[in-house]
Amino acid sequence: MAHILVVEDDAETAALICAALEAEHHRVVHLVDGRMALDRLGSERFDAATVDRMLPGIDGLTLVARMRARQITTPVLVISALGDVDERIAGLRAGGDDYLGKPFSPAEMVTRIEVLLRRSLDYPEDSFLRAGPIALDLVKRKAWVDGEALDLVNKEFRLLEFLVRHAGHVVARQVIFEQVWGLYFEASDNLINVHIARLRRKLERPGWPAMIETIKGQGYRLAVA
Repeated sequence: MAHILVVEDDAETAALICAALEAEHHRVVHLVDGRMALDRLGSERFDAATVDRMLPGIDGLTLVARMRARQITTPVLVISALGDVDERIAGLRAGGDDYLGKPFSPAEMVTRIEVLLRRSLDYPEDSFLRAGPIALDLVKRKAWVDGEALDLVNKEFRLLEFLVRHAGHVVARQVIFEQVWGLYFEASDNLINVHIARLRRKLERPGWPAMIETIKGQGYRLAVA
């Protein structure tokens, strides 16, 4: 779990970023003003930050440049609707570590943040995940239940990985859709139903209760001991 600062003045975009990071169990602080963010970065340690290009107070690039001038080394993902090559170069030259154009996939944003964390903090990412009888090899993209190999297509593996990472917790359909499919709009009931049903069948074992529970009106939970 990392401590991440989100500097974004657009409420909808901020909610999207914060929700995606919190779904991965990161601690998130949200600020809307560039000057406030600079003061906070100077007094509190953050493991990473997302910074919008256009901000009140001071703009995002000025914020990053002043951070670097003050020897604040927090890794920064600059996020902007200005996505042409010159703007990307400007963002990196100001001291940003990565640059992401709007609109963006929440899954891609989270991945870029995690890459920055691994670079700067040697952020641990085990190659194996386990939850009850389920085991995943994230490098070879293989999965087992009680030692028996599963034949999963890519989206089924990604869905199972997401559920394993949140085992025992209810995850909303919309969050699954955003994190697994990388799309931010109303989730397709049929698309998620089909993939959950296929994954349930592949996880089924005689005499075992269903591992993926449907929580009416909330979402799904991987129920494993």
